[in-house]
Amino acid sequence: MTQMTPKEMAGQIGKGLLSFPVTHFDATLAFDERAYRTNLAALSEYPVAGLFAAGGTGEFFSLTANEVNRVVKAAVEETRGKVPVLAPCGYGTAMASDLARSAEAAGADGLLLFPPYLTECDRDGIAAHVEAVCASTRLGVIFYSRSNAVLDDITLARLCERCPNLVGFKDGVGDIEMMTRIHQRIGDRLTYIGGLPTAETFALPYLEMGVTTYSSAIFNFLPQFALRFYAAVRARDLAAVSSGLRDFVLPYIGIRNRKKGYAVSIVKAGMRAVGRPAGPVRPPLTDLTESEFAELKALIAGRA
Repeated sequence: MTQMTPKEMAGQIGKGLLSFPVTHFDATLAFDERAYRTNLAALSEYPVAGLFAAGGTGEFFSLTANEVNRVVKAAVEETRGKVPVLAPCGYGTAMASDLARSAEAAGADGLLLFPPYLTECDRDGIAAHVEAVCASTRLGVIFYSRSNAVLDDITLARLCERCPNLVGFKDGVGDIEMMTRIHQRIGDRLTYIGGLPTAETFALPYLEMGVTTYSSAIFNFLPQFALRFYAAVRARDLAAVSSGLRDFVLPYIGIRNRKKGYAVSIVKAGMRAVGRPAGPVRPPLTDLTESEFAELKALIAGRA
């Protein structure tokens, strides 16, 4: 049984930084559940507002449905109710609905709905997809707007009327005008999450649009830095935010941008750099080169 109503879950995750832990693999690329559980036990000691198991940083796109269920179950068990656990669902509507039901049975507190896989579709089709997934579960659903699943303010408002358990909107597009339209039309009916890669870069301007939280991949390997940065954003401490961007976040992004897919790979490299390795990424992603890893390790040094 879930511990939170959709409204309770949405209210909670809007209050603080969000953790998107990596999924641990061994040398054969099999899910390393023991290492994953150990890492979650450590991360759950920090004051985050929500933990998203097997999310984008957790390589949802490379996991089987059975592996997703194992990851979510492990997260629920290890966090022991200390923090809300949100599970992923995605791909086609039928598969997303199956994953949603499995997450609810495993005790997850909410869902992050990823875009459908591969196929192009219009707004009416995306709306039907969202509505079907919401109808398949009692859990609160957060819609992840990105790639081939982007909704405008009018369509999203209509979904909010039809789907009481649609309680969150995660932006992975970066269209400031559309975000303004969405927030002005829908207001606090939804909790808004910054979901662009390395969301720290956009955190301060997004806060002014009502986006009170964001997904921090950096939290995986520099949790104290990530929490300090988030606190500076919420306090609108421009000097501290600027310093964090200049001295760490922007150089980090410089490495991340060298290859497609490095937004995930660099996080696992960061885990390795601080002595908490999570294994390699699965294909089609590729790991950082050794020279890139050395550069990242030097950047991280002294911040752990």
